[in-house]
Amino acid sequence: MSDRPKVVVLAPGCDGTDVGESWSCFQWVRGLAEQCEITLLTLRRPGRKPASEQLEGVEVVEWDDLPLTGKWERLASMLKPGYIRYYRSARRWLKTAIRAGRKFDLIHQVGPLAMRYPCPGIRLEIPVIFGPLAGSLETPPGFQRECAGAAWYTKFRGLDRLRLRIDPLLRRSYREADMVVGVAPYVREVLSSIRLKRFELAAETGVWQTADAPHALVQDPQNLRLLYVGRVVRTKGLRDVVRAMASLADLPGITLDAAGAGEDLPLCQKLANELGVADRIRFHGRIERSAVEALYKQSDLFVFPSFREPSGNVIFEALGHGLPVITTTLGGPGFVVQDSCGIRVPAETPEQLGRDVARAIRDLVADPQRLHSLSVGALERARDYALWPNKIARMFALYQDVIDNSRFDDSTGRTRS
Repeated sequence: MSDRPKVVVLAPGCDGTDVGESWSCFQWVRGLAEQCEITLLTLRRPGRKPASEQLEGVEVVEWDDLPLTGKWERLASMLKPGYIRYYRSARRWLKTAIRAGRKFDLIHQVGPLAMRYPCPGIRLEIPVIFGPLAGSLETPPGFQRECAGAAWYTKFRGLDRLRLRIDPLLRRSYREADMVVGVAPYVREVLSSIRLKRFELAAETGVWQTADAPHALVQDPQNLRLLYVGRVVRTKGLRDVVRAMASLADLPGITLDAAGAGEDLPLCQKLANELGVADRIRFHGRIERSAVEALYKQSDLFVFPSFREPSGNVIFEALGHGLPVITTTLGGPGFVVQDSCGIRVPAETPEQLGRDVARAIRDLVADPQRLHSLSVGALERARDYALWPNKIARMFALYQDVIDNSRFDDSTGRTRS
């Protein structure tokens, strides 16, 4: 293509000053805008700097989001009650723009991340890329009892797979998209009841830079510094790391830093006291970004045994710092972390997970050369799969491929106008 492609990006949340998927959507838009003419359709959140004031050289169309803040913010983040309004507004805008004679080469919906939201760009005679997508993971049966105390609204996740089987609008969005992008192979499995035209892999998030070199060979592996970073909810596995620390009582020099807050933090602190490992664990709670970066730099090993993790931004951050990762075989981390950069363990029961995490740590204590090799592999994996410039280049190549294919009508053998 000689001209810059004209692309409509659909992202209800797009905010470079935020965290999570709103931040990731912003990175996609900012990066792709260097190679495409981007029109962004998004929402303005109360009290936040709008995308139109953050993105130069991007046409931004905004509508007001529902004013849910404070104690409702987490609920709004998960269920996105404003999406119905966004869907209608975005579809109306697209139809009006097309009737007015505007030409677009592609529609790309980069958010929301979850698979429960239909795409407003379907059936408008413009090729559509849908994703990266993630989520709709189920809690392993052995962990359901310990997860029973989660916030009530998290139980709505249980409806995701049902809707993917019976919701005609949602199924049509996936069936008619020219390409569906998932963060890991499990996304294709979740969508197995729908015949997709094309499926590709790309993480929804990434890192802008990596460490210059892997960690040096650890001279005293019996004093490993472990690190956990993330929201402290049961599914992310900090409680299992605490249990693992109790299984390493014969290695008292091993310590754990845990950065993050959440509903499971008091239970983790209580468990650490009960198991006699509180003196080897520092629960930092919510801390500034600069403090998190300092923890990444001073640690030897990242431990994040989440058993229902869609993708895992902290996994990419750890790999980018050259930290080997211990995680589970499930979800996004089970795909992102390979044998070259970490250790994956099953997640069947809390007791088993704690034992296997401890065993993985013990194996690395006994083999510091392997720990160093995993640090080398961590940087290689981060640079290949998570570095934003590389991710943007791969996505742009997919853009070109989809646009070129859409211009050729297979039924007539002629290019489309």
